Amino acid sequence: MTLLIRRFLTDESGATAIEYGLIIALIFLVILASVQLFATNATALFDQVATAVGSAMGPSEEG
Repeated sequence: MTLLIRRFLTDESGATAIEYGLIIALIFLVILASVQLFATNATALFDQVATAVGSAMGPSEEG
């Protein structure tokens, strides 16, 4: 019985799993922030291109 308790107290595999989980969570947050920043910048770029193309085409003759 004491051997079982001693082995349980010296076992660090649970702590290692928690550390890996925290590292994965931090990496996920960095990836999420990067994708959000890219999407914001891409949207702004597409808006600029649409404006430039629209002004290059001239006024619309519809109506």
